[in-house]
Amino acid sequence: MRKDDEVMNQFQGLTADDLAGFEAKYMDSALCRAMTNVLYKHSVKDAAFCHEGLAKSQYAFSIDIPTMPVTNQKASGRCWIFSALNVLREVTAKKCNLEKFELSQNYTAFWDKFEKANYMLESIINLADRPVDDRIVCHVLSEGVGDGGQWDMFVNLVEKYGVVPKSAMEETYQSSNTRDMNGLLNSKLRQCAAALRQTIREGGDPQAQKKEMMSEIYGFLCMCFGKPPKSFDFEYVDKDKKYHVIRGLTPRTFYQEYVGLNLREDYVSIINSPTKDKPFGKSYTVDYLGNVAEGAPVRYYNIPMDTLKELIIRQLSDGEIVWFGSDVGKYGERDMGLWSTDCYDFEGTYGIHFDMEKGESLDYRESAMNHAMVITGVDLDEKGKALKWKIQNSWSDEHGEKGYYLMGAEWFDRFVYQAVIHKKYLTEAQIAEANAEPIHLNPWDPMGTLAR
Repeated sequence: MRKDDEVMNQFQGLTADDLAGFEAKYMDSALCRAMTNVLYKHSVKDAAFCHEGLAKSQYAFSIDIPTMPVTNQKASGRCWIFSALNVLREVTAKKCNLEKFELSQNYTAFWDKFEKANYMLESIINLADRPVDDRIVCHVLSEGVGDGGQWDMFVNLVEKYGVVPKSAMEETYQSSNTRDMNGLLNSKLRQCAAALRQTIREGGDPQAQKKEMMSEIYGFLCMCFGKPPKSFDFEYVDKDKKYHVIRGLTPRTFYQEYVGLNLREDYVSIINSPTKDKPFGKSYTVDYLGNVAEGAPVRYYNIPMDTLKELIIRQLSDGEIVWFGSDVGKYGERDMGLWSTDCYDFEGTYGIHFDMEKGESLDYRESAMNHAMVITGVDLDEKGKALKWKIQNSWSDEHGEKGYYLMGAEWFDRFVYQAVIHKKYLTEAQIAEANAEPIHLNPWDPMGTLAR
């Protein structure tokens, strides 16, 4: 008998007497009987909604940075691209005196898919000496190439490929509706993975074979997204109704002239992960998480939540918006554009305690960063404490205040995990800690979860 079988033979089932006790407890509860009737016709969230929480959810902020209209990622998981480009477009808009403007999310997504495909196949080659059921190999194969990403992955793409205005590479149906395309792409990549491992076993040249595979993948991506431009003309009309045209720009020269931020050197990705395996004041990276093979790895600097909020507020106070990541699957009301623990009382409604401490919820996979957006404002009390936050989302202008959302203070503390801050707001000691050799985390660590 295997050891696993011995352990399973020690499992204890539930008896008829146990079930009888459970039923009696349920029948004795007036709350359970009442909620059974309520939930017959209403959702579990609607039943737990607290209207009194709306009193704390007014769209008024002591710091409120003017920004352009929200964007719409539609049926795709490109929030990290949309939010990062939304930060960059504000720089372009100020330089060009624009009222409305978008950078091409499709252009960045094309190169992300292309680079992720190469990164996945490079990972397969690197892991070729391991069995196919090795945990890391299984992770690489099961994750495949999706829409999600991280800040450092975005920086890699900008450094290699630049950016272009949306007019230079518009959205396609596939870029806005990625599920079926992703399915086909990952089927092809797993086929490629099997072929590469076979070639390596037979002593062949996997790199030459990979280049042939990537040529086919490039063609498929061009069919889905369109062929990315090598050069383009930048035409626009500014707020004063004055026409401008700049001809013959490349994506990299456009970035240098009309954005010009040094994202790699000047900004740092900070996180709040209060788990025992990640002490504060340390830098971390996640193995086999990336897109551009020759690019920089994903890095995080872990700090307490009070420090993270202080840095965000300092950047907002100087008029600069903040890219950040959170878990939007908790306590959210999409139509109202609201994330607030004050608006739901699940424990009072059902008589059951559901919440977990933040670090424990990470360890036990109850929560993780899964969506990236932009902080554009905050409401501070007389002591400088954040009461609520204003958020620019990328889910269209049909929710909240024309697509802008509100986050409550307690929600922010519990479910915000990451922000990107200019290094000028960090102390020299913090910068040294952030730049230190990172501690390596497993590919399946919660901090390896991608924003979608």
